[in-house]
Amino acid sequence: MNIIICGCGKIGAALIDALAAEGHNVTALDNDPAVLTEMTNVHDVIGVCGNGADCETLEETGVRQAELFVAVTGSDELNMLACFLAKRMGALHTIARIRNPEYNDSSLDFMKRELGLSMAINPELLAARELFDVLRMPSAAKIETFSGRTFEIAELRLKDDSVLDGLTLRDLRNTYKTQVLVCTVQRGEDVFIPSGDFVLKSGDRIGITSSPAEIVKFMRQIGLLQKKARSVMLLGGSRTAYYLAKMLVSSGADVKIIERDMAVAQLFSDEIPGASVVLGDGAQQELLLEEGIRDTDAFVSLTGMDEENILISIYASSQNVPKVISKINRDELMPMAEKLGLDTFISPRRIIADVLVQYARALENSRGSQVETMYKLMDGCVEALEFRVTQEAAGLTGVELRSMKRKPQILIAGIIRGRRTIVPGGEDVIHVGDRVIVLAGAGHRLGDLSDILA
Repeated sequence: MNIIICGCGKIGAALIDALAAEGHNVTALDNDPAVLTEMTNVHDVIGVCGNGADCETLEETGVRQAELFVAVTGSDELNMLACFLAKRMGALHTIARIRNPEYNDSSLDFMKRELGLSMAINPELLAARELFDVLRMPSAAKIETFSGRTFEIAELRLKDDSVLDGLTLRDLRNTYKTQVLVCTVQRGEDVFIPSGDFVLKSGDRIGITSSPAEIVKFMRQIGLLQKKARSVMLLGGSRTAYYLAKMLVSSGADVKIIERDMAVAQLFSDEIPGASVVLGDGAQQELLLEEGIRDTDAFVSLTGMDEENILISIYASSQNVPKVISKINRDELMPMAEKLGLDTFISPRRIIADVLVQYARALENSRGSQVETMYKLMDGCVEALEFRVTQEAAGLTGVELRSMKRKPQILIAGIIRGRRTIVPGGEDVIHVGDRVIVLAGAGHRLGDLSDILA
């Protein structure tokens, strides 16, 4: 596909990296020549220097032949205008990053319709939703949801004294009668999509799939279930903190936000009256202790500096806070943070990259199924995709899974049929209208459900 990315900041760079790796023809548009030079040196992309709201510049990018135009500059208004012009000039699909909370209300649908936007993306809002899901089930390091939240994949770390140590997956299913499936395992640098003979070990990071209720039941059985976080301390008055605080307050949680900037703190106090806002520097241990960090259920560090988030999160862990989460945008810092004892991170860049890759694949395929959702799991080594089966597909529908010839490192992890969630066994079959969850190991690029067949 011919794709134009307007704005090559942190989000734009992540999108260029992900979409170029998918094999798309990507053009990078930015008004900073140094940034473009870096993009074109690192990636096999075309660079165009100029203003995304200038028609001549857009013409230079080849906008008339663009199948997807994505505007992710630092200005919501410029993103909307650039998408409006790109659509009028011939781009088939347009996506704008719109971050301002004032735009992300009832007026958003009106703007999308009037501007001809295919989608509006808000990295901070998506990150807040992911954080909210983890705080709802703090035992998990990460939770991904599918099909209207009726099906989930939860990642969790097995403790040193885990009751699952030494169990094969076949024995696990016989011992614990819950309907969950261990779909992926990370052990050190290695990632597996395991078979029934796979033996679990303490320290493994595992991904389990099922309905939310079954996952909770399983975690309770193995002694990993933590209570839902009722008191949450947020560090940093970022947009992500704004959206997350609103969600938490609406759910009845006690929320405390620590922010060093007077104007930002006042804004939070005015906009979220149900939260407690503290003016101060969260890097000061005395302040955190005074504000009750030792008594909080969860601590979420959301400042604009990855290093600060990591260091303060390590301190929160040392104070025995049950759940600690850090926002980390730089991929290279995540393994380091994990070695320092942190296991739950949030990256708005990664979330948006997943959304755009999913959208691009959905545009490409038309062979009887459609990509509905896509996530990267286990540090990006495994993809989890949700497909909607829209018509009869040879070799897929009406065939027992045990008889289906699939490529290696491919697992059908779930089937959603109406309101029914199925953790599939060998005797299950896929029907038209089903939503099917597939896990694919490294080396697989699935754009259509039929791509799983050998």
